[in-house]
Amino acid sequence: MHRVLAALLAYREELQQRHHDDHFKVPAPTLNLGHIKGGDNPNRICPECELHFDIRTLPGMQVEGVRAEVQERIRAALDGDTFALEFRSLFEGVNPLETSTASEIVRVAEKLTGHAAEAVAFSTEAPFLQALGAQTVVLGPGDIEVAHQPNESLPLDRIQPTRELLDQLIRRFCLARPATA
Repeated sequence: MHRVLAALLAYREELQQRHHDDHFKVPAPTLNLGHIKGGDNPNRICPECELHFDIRTLPGMQVEGVRAEVQERIRAALDGDTFALEFRSLFEGVNPLETSTASEIVRVAEKLTGHAAEAVAFSTEAPFLQALGAQTVVLGPGDIEVAHQPNESLPLDRIQPTRELLDQLIRRFCLARPATA
């Protein structure tokens, strides 16, 4: 596993050299070695070892291409060994979303909220909606600082203003346009 870890860390460095987007607080792809499990006693050679890791890509990067590169790097690191190797994705993965700041939906959302659009590094269903042809932005009443945390909460005073904002967006983009088949 040491060789696998070294190969992944080297790959992370290469990704960060090849891809950069100043729109994000963390402007490069990330690769986190989040979970490793193997063995049951310090005086035994373990028969198997498992690693879970997470890669956050940037717009322009495709999940399948990154996944193929990762597998290639790991296979190369173990070349010549007789280890059984298995790759399992914990989920399919989501390609990054990028909506132009010049798009109508971004401009309208900025006007209605009074806030400039910004790039964020978290996953949503938005890329799937965009793939269906919908102009897409991600916005809501929550605070990303407490999202997915033990203290996750949503202040009640943010719900009604968000409902009003969504109502305005629906009226602008859904009701004002003729339906298409």
